[in-house]
Amino acid sequence: MHAGVTITACDGRFTSIVPDTAAPADTERLYGLTIPGLANSHSHAFHRALRSRTQAGRGSFWTWRKVMYEAAARLDPENYHRLARAVFAEMALAGQTVVGEFHYVHHQPDGTPYGDPNVMGHALLAAADEAGIRITLLDTMYLHGGLDANGYQPVDGPQRRYADADADAWAERIDDLKPGANQLIGGAIHSVRAVDPESITVAVEFTCGAAMPLHAHVSEQTEENDACFVHHGTTPVVMLDRAGSLSPAFTAVHATHLRVDDVRRLGASGATVCMCPTTERDLGDGIGPTIDLTEAGVSIHLGSDSHAVIDHFVEARAIELHERLRSECRGLHRAPDLLAMATVNGHQALGWTTAGRLEVGNRADLVTIRLDSERTAGTPPDLAVATAVFAATSSDISTVVVDGHAVVADGHHLSIDVAAELQASIKELFT
Repeated sequence: MHAGVTITACDGRFTSIVPDTAAPADTERLYGLTIPGLANSHSHAFHRALRSRTQAGRGSFWTWRKVMYEAAARLDPENYHRLARAVFAEMALAGQTVVGEFHYVHHQPDGTPYGDPNVMGHALLAAADEAGIRITLLDTMYLHGGLDANGYQPVDGPQRRYADADADAWAERIDDLKPGANQLIGGAIHSVRAVDPESITVAVEFTCGAAMPLHAHVSEQTEENDACFVHHGTTPVVMLDRAGSLSPAFTAVHATHLRVDDVRRLGASGATVCMCPTTERDLGDGIGPTIDLTEAGVSIHLGSDSHAVIDHFVEARAIELHERLRSECRGLHRAPDLLAMATVNGHQALGWTTAGRLEVGNRADLVTIRLDSERTAGTPPDLAVATAVFAATSSDISTVVVDGHAVVADGHHLSIDVAAELQASIKELFT
């Protein structure tokens, strides 16, 4: 924590960072706590349309999934682009300068490819560009409709638009994606329910050869673990390990229901874990073993997943607060470590190795948090990080700079009326 820091940037990179200085007369002043850009490591942009529609009444992940399928069935390239642009702009308002979009709505509702088989992916890339944030498009392999004691089931109904013909068809399609200058392509395995071991190996070989990150939903539900045990005789983590997935390029998303050996394997391989606490709480998934993971050397980062909330301060503090409820002990995750989960750890897992830290040569991303709001007023300078992590919300963010360009100023997106676009795009989707 330093005061009076003068920062200069050129061509989207920090060129100097000098603390304890008097600002030159023509310098733009940022008042508050300025931190690196936040990284949203796991997003399904269209799930934002479900906010408030799935919170009422009893149910589970599986009943929620039925509503999600209904929303996915209504997407087309045009309305998906408009919705995603608004969602990514909401992320920018929340200080998120990069998103990992776990993208699996590929084809037409009946499963027939569009003329451009990547038109939905390109719509997402364009949406992020227009919202002013970077994106790693994690194009997702989805081949089966489920897994039970009888083995893998065929895709059915709304799942048909998620699925490619086979693993090689997925690799061929993803190879044709055209990212822009501030965009990356990565791969994803939807889950061990939707991808068999042989196909997982294809995904590993393809992404490794292209130096891409590889993410997968892992052990989000106990039912998923049970099905994997019945059919494969082991856990999803072990199955993924046997297929060659676990490496520093791999991220296990959720990792909620792990065994001791699963944690050990993740730590030994250098793989990371993306936790999405508000989604996991909203869906009743459970609480992941964050202390066991960090003690095993596993880097944790954060996603907003279904976007019940888009606020990484809420996500970060939930990592610690969930552990307090479980352990009846406080201070298990320190505030600086939680901030790292929200910033540098996620950038690394998404392939942005020169982002997430305020260092010369890194991408010039800045997020300024007001320290004079109703939530943050009275903060001693030496406790500013703790206040940001444990008290601030995204509403306290005043300025967001991405690659040296201001995207948010005075708490407002500079090019998009976010609330109006969300209102219009979600209303259109459900009309």
